[in-house]
Amino acid sequence: MTELRTLSSAAKVRLVATRELSTRIRDKSFIISSIVILVAIVGAMAFQVVVSSGGEETRVAVVGGDASVTAALEAQGEALDVDVTVVELVDEDAARAAVDAEDVEGALLAGADPELLVRESAGGSLEAVVQGAVGQLAVAQQLADAGLTGLDVPEVAVTPLETGAAADGQRIVTAIIGVVLLYSLLILFGQFIAQGVVEEKASRVVELLLATMRPWQLLAGKILGLGVLALGQMVLIGVVGVAGVLAFDVVEVPGELIGTVLTVIAWFLLGYAFYAAVFAVAASLVSRQEDLATVLMPTSMVLIVAFFVGIQAASDPAGGLARVTSYLPGLSPLVMPVRQAAGQVALWEVGLAVVLMLAAIALIVRLGGRVYAGALLRTGGKIKVREALRAERV
Repeated sequence: MTELRTLSSAAKVRLVATRELSTRIRDKSFIISSIVILVAIVGAMAFQVVVSSGGEETRVAVVGGDASVTAALEAQGEALDVDVTVVELVDEDAARAAVDAEDVEGALLAGADPELLVRESAGGSLEAVVQGAVGQLAVAQQLADAGLTGLDVPEVAVTPLETGAAADGQRIVTAIIGVVLLYSLLILFGQFIAQGVVEEKASRVVELLLATMRPWQLLAGKILGLGVLALGQMVLIGVVGVAGVLAFDVVEVPGELIGTVLTVIAWFLLGYAFYAAVFAVAASLVSRQEDLATVLMPTSMVLIVAFFVGIQAASDPAGGLARVTSYLPGLSPLVMPVRQAAGQVALWEVGLAVVLMLAAIALIVRLGGRVYAGALLRTGGKIKVREALRAERV
């Protein structure tokens, strides 16, 4: 105990931070939540790959055709974004058997009067592919019979009017996913801090701790320790997410994705510093776990509002609601990343939001630290903020 008193403030903060870090990193709920989040991210990317690669497919049997028929069918399928597999069969009987056995969706009997055999009905893609290929071959043959060969058919150039639309969409989706994770981690680690404060008060461990250090050192250590853990989890999620989308080739502009991920992590740090202090101070007002929900409800409601406003900002990043809330401390960490991803925010706006957030963090740490110091040793029931401030001055 005497040795602890002789330690510097930084050493005491570091000691508390190490204790919080080592305790929570072994917590089952933290481990399970981390695994669930990572599995969900990888699963979502795998699902996206399956869905995007699951285009239309068709198998067509050809009887009596040559290489030009196969080439025409495959070219028409490519034009219609249909994966065409051509199976060459020897005669009509083999074609009918293949259709009946559902080995192919249809069989084309090539010749002067082409015929398509199907089991019940021809699907839209199958009929379009076969009809287009047959028509293409017929036109080419008639032009050749008329002596018209080597025609120069120009290729239509595709010019998108909104060249950055795809990249913007990828950034916005990434920011939305980041906001969901940010909200979840703020709630999770806020609960960790709140539960830890109440547990220490209930077990009277806090009396031993405060005999060797000041309340602000204990508060700073808790926030720092869990902050390192939260940042590590956020970075791990970001690395896994970026590696996954690159491996699965989900995005077209990886540089834009990495920039958005870094932006979300930066705003997470600001949001965590703010909400961690608020959760700790609120928890110091009660002595039982059952009373936590009551004192944490106002802060949780602010987080919920910020979450929904952040999601809404994706559809209207330049709207009045998104603009105003992106400056408000407590709301800005979940709204500004989406606006930045949409490219609807100027540099000075980001700077203003950061300055306001830092000022709010300094204020809540200063005033909240006084409430925390006055309420920490008060047990037996819920304490009012006014009473905690009065006790701190005594």
